[in-house]
Amino acid sequence: MRVIQAPFRPRGGVHPGYFKNLTADKPVRPMPLPPVLYVAMAQHLGAPAKPLVKKGDAVLQGQAIGAANGFVSAAVHAPAAGTVKALEDIPGLAGKPVMTVVIETDPAGGADSSLAPMPDWRRLDPKHLKERIAAAGIVGMGGAGFPTHVKLSPPSGRVIDTLIVNGAECEPYLTADYRLMLEQPERVWAGVEIIAGILGVKRIAVAIEDNKPDAIRGMEKAMQSAPATAQVVVLPTYYPQGAEKQQIYAVTGREVPSGGLPMDVGCLVENAGTCAAICAAVTEGAPLTHRLVTVTGRPLRDPQNVLAPIGATLAGLAEFCGGLQDAPGKVICGGPMMGLAQASLESAMTKTTSGLLFLTSAQVAQFTAMPCISCGRCVAACPMGLMPCELSELVETGNFSAAEDGNVLDCIECGACAFECPAHRPLVQQLRLGKAEVAARRRAREAAKK
Repeated sequence: MRVIQAPFRPRGGVHPGYFKNLTADKPVRPMPLPPVLYVAMAQHLGAPAKPLVKKGDAVLQGQAIGAANGFVSAAVHAPAAGTVKALEDIPGLAGKPVMTVVIETDPAGGADSSLAPMPDWRRLDPKHLKERIAAAGIVGMGGAGFPTHVKLSPPSGRVIDTLIVNGAECEPYLTADYRLMLEQPERVWAGVEIIAGILGVKRIAVAIEDNKPDAIRGMEKAMQSAPATAQVVVLPTYYPQGAEKQQIYAVTGREVPSGGLPMDVGCLVENAGTCAAICAAVTEGAPLTHRLVTVTGRPLRDPQNVLAPIGATLAGLAEFCGGLQDAPGKVICGGPMMGLAQASLESAMTKTTSGLLFLTSAQVAQFTAMPCISCGRCVAACPMGLMPCELSELVETGNFSAAEDGNVLDCIECGACAFECPAHRPLVQQLRLGKAEVAARRRAREAAKK
């Protein structure tokens, strides 16, 4: 095992203020069990889970309450014992109604033991390990929420030779992954070893930005007995260094083709938090029911890194961190670059909730979008080599065919273009609209062929 500097520098990127000092030195604190949890059936990419419980049912902590409803889907488990109070559609973090199991919790309730620890996992067939990861409901915890067992099942003929562990955490304010690598690097590394055993990779790279030297040292220590093919790769600090295609290029020099996937260049990227969750599922028999979340921002009295049960409300997270000392100007679930603004604190966190950010009114600028001035800043900032200014105008005029030809689907919605735009154009929103329309048209074309 060795520590190296990233050999390649991806294109584009920006340098926003990071503001990680609010929570970087705060050890993880477990949140007490709320009286009620709101556990969504759709907190991952793909088909929502199918509820396995009904109103009035008693549930155990860790019991499966939602079954994967298709290959690209994930199981959902009760974060606590209690009674199912209701099954109803409740607005989720994206604002759309989501089927939700409402659990009235019982701190004295028991725990489900259907997932036993697998201490001899190194001797097991990779198939059994993937089955355990699926049964535990593990999904990508870096934001996308792709079911992990699917990601670990490449099609026949696709060889994954490089595993990259994403410890960059390049979003401003967020420090949950940093604290995880600082406090529990052994768990992260154990999860990495499990993934490597499943895939049979030749190279392992733990990628961490150079503004996290303590995390680099922590992972280096946890990896002392790792093979020579394992590395800690130190990335220069810039946004979006944590995007998987950019990280693949920084570590390997391989470029994922337009419309392609990491497996097309022999790579797989997993978030550090996902690796720790895999460790818990395999070595402890623990399904994914809790996660680390950074609750931060100047309006909060006591910003913290919190180990919280999935289904806890945003209001409950804020209250655990001392409550609000000032009325926030904006509330964002996630980070300020890619997070979702919230209309209410009544929504509940999910498996992909990495942060809850409160901004002051002074930090929230009101502006009017102006015409593009053709300065090219968005082009220079785009990590995907796109022309955001041109694509946004094509979407505005309804020319979706030209937007498709301009590779609008390659946009990763990182927000670097809008961050740099002096005309305050809503570039991310326009490109997101363009992507949705182009994707819908492609589906319609495919359906017409059948």
